[in-house]
Amino acid sequence: MTIQTITGGKVFIGEQSFQSATIHIENGKIKALSDQTIGSSDIELEDGDLVLPGRIDGHIHGANGHDVMDGTVESIDEMAKALVAEGTTSFLPTTMTAPGHEIEQALTSVFEYMTTHNERGKSDVIGIHLEGPFISEKKRGAQNPKYIQTPDVDAFNHWNRLSGSNIKVVTIAPEIEGALDFIKEITSLGIVASIGHSDGTYAEIHRALEAGAKQFTHLYNGMRSMHHREPGVVGAAFLTSGALAEIIADGLHCAPEMIRLAYEIKGKRGLLMITDAMRAKCLGNGSYDLGGQEVYVEDGKATLQDGTLAGSVLTMQKAFENISTFTKADIEAIIFMSSINPAKQYGVYDRKGSIDIGKDADLIVLDENLELKMTICRGEIAYTRG
Repeated sequence: MTIQTITGGKVFIGEQSFQSATIHIENGKIKALSDQTIGSSDIELEDGDLVLPGRIDGHIHGANGHDVMDGTVESIDEMAKALVAEGTTSFLPTTMTAPGHEIEQALTSVFEYMTTHNERGKSDVIGIHLEGPFISEKKRGAQNPKYIQTPDVDAFNHWNRLSGSNIKVVTIAPEIEGALDFIKEITSLGIVASIGHSDGTYAEIHRALEAGAKQFTHLYNGMRSMHHREPGVVGAAFLTSGALAEIIADGLHCAPEMIRLAYEIKGKRGLLMITDAMRAKCLGNGSYDLGGQEVYVEDGKATLQDGTLAGSVLTMQKAFENISTFTKADIEAIIFMSSINPAKQYGVYDRKGSIDIGKDADLIVLDENLELKMTICRGEIAYTRG
């Protein structure tokens, strides 16, 4: 259903606060924000409802039985349809460390989807996150060690051409051979170099930040921990105000207290709420594939056979609820982590991330209990509870 006006409730406008406002939409974009409605309204909200900008998941591998590494347009489309039920209106399909031809197929399929299937009314694919293969074997996590390689600018440029120049983020371990030159090269193209799956020392990470890296992939996980004689990757993340850190707020990848610590140090402008979800999200317990490796899901926890965490089945709605509980952050702060920060980080803040005139009408409605009630993607109702 195409929406032209939304009235009632409170609207989080820009980066400021919740206000009473009528949202006017035209051709999928916010045309005006006014204090009155002329004529009838398409959606009349209840007094306790809140309208927030749609959530942006910058690190997600799969959902509802589908995965980016399937290498098909259908899988990306099914993910885009499923994610609206958790309030995700934009996302970066994320690859895995895999054989080159499989990465190429995944990138090609995402580009084809973006070119021919990225319609309104479902979550918007705004680019690609290349996680690996330029990572540390020691901190590989659930990435397949057989296909880890040293950074290769020529290979990357080939992959980026296949993606239609849509790679937005590259996760890389800065300590491996050739990484610093690689970071300088991709950042010169406006691509975010994200430090992750890294056993780097603080000094090595500092050099990567000086080379242009400005993000950390899933803070705490797949990285050298902090020690009182060696701050490591985690220490570098905490001491660098200009670099944002992804956080998986499922209570499994890191303890609730560590999520609170990250928030206390990095603040609302320093974190990116992500899911790192794999194909088992939306499904039940069982055995699933992730990057060619068997993953076992039981009671919300996804692991390899040896117990290594292998992505998550977390939703953005649950992450929102968890961060609120773990950190006591207010709604306004979590909106920065889930919408404003990622839009700025991935270069789409001119059209995503906040409720402002001229931007895409990517909106979610929460009820008085902060539960998801409705998702609107570029002016089309994509999900309604019940």
